[in-house]
Amino acid sequence: MDPISAVSEELGQIDGQITDIFRSLSNGFQKLEKIKDVNRQSRQLEELTGKMRDCKRLIKDFDREVKDMESRNDPNTNRMLNEKKQSMIKELNSYVALKKQYAANLENNKRVDLFDGPGEELNEENVLLASAMSNQQLMDHGNQMMDETDQAIDRGKKIVQETIDVGTETAAALKAQTEQMSRIVNELDSIHFSIKKASQLVKEIGRQVATDKCIMAMLVLIVIGVIAIIIVKLVNPNNKDIRDIPGLAPPAQSRRLLWNPN
Repeated sequence: MDPISAVSEELGQIDGQITDIFRSLSNGFQKLEKIKDVNRQSRQLEELTGKMRDCKRLIKDFDREVKDMESRNDPNTNRMLNEKKQSMIKELNSYVALKKQYAANLENNKRVDLFDGPGEELNEENVLLASAMSNQQLMDHGNQMMDETDQAIDRGKKIVQETIDVGTETAAALKAQTEQMSRIVNELDSIHFSIKKASQLVKEIGRQVATDKCIMAMLVLIVIGVIAIIIVKLVNPNNKDIRDIPGLAPPAQSRRLLWNPN
């Protein structure tokens, strides 16, 4: 029998679920290495991320259960459970690091160069246009192009600044939403754990109520039996088959008068 299941059946179930998830993560990353399509890699990585999130929730449940049983276990058992928890956390962190590595590689594969230079056809057109202009026209055209370039640079700087501001606001909003989601996940884990503990308490209370009902039924039967014996004894006091009840006085016998006035 598994040593963790010997300590607690609940801990054994959680440990089994975490082991299944680790096995699924190992197979999933091996499958991810063989996938060449970027979109399929992204979907596979999202699926593995969801499994790691479930594993993290189960490890939290395992830790809560260990802390709840810590006062009832001996030191050796507590040390064994804590070492098992640390082993789970270490293995999960290794998969998280592997996921980050694959995500970075996937991002590099999707990156596109947005700063391509002008083509050869445009250069040839500029050469032909310049050969047909006089020096003054070339100077005027050059000044005009410089002015347009300055305006384009100013517009680019403005767009870059606006993009930086939007990015900063977006990053702050994402950080706040991430913290809020983390708090919500922790609260949901706590609620889930409380519901499980409440279910166990309800089962224990139900067993106690059933035991109390059985005891009450036996007491009622005993009381009914004693009352029946008392009634039979009172109705038929000469019945020798029924022994006298301790503490109950025998019925008064009828007297005979020795002297009859008649």
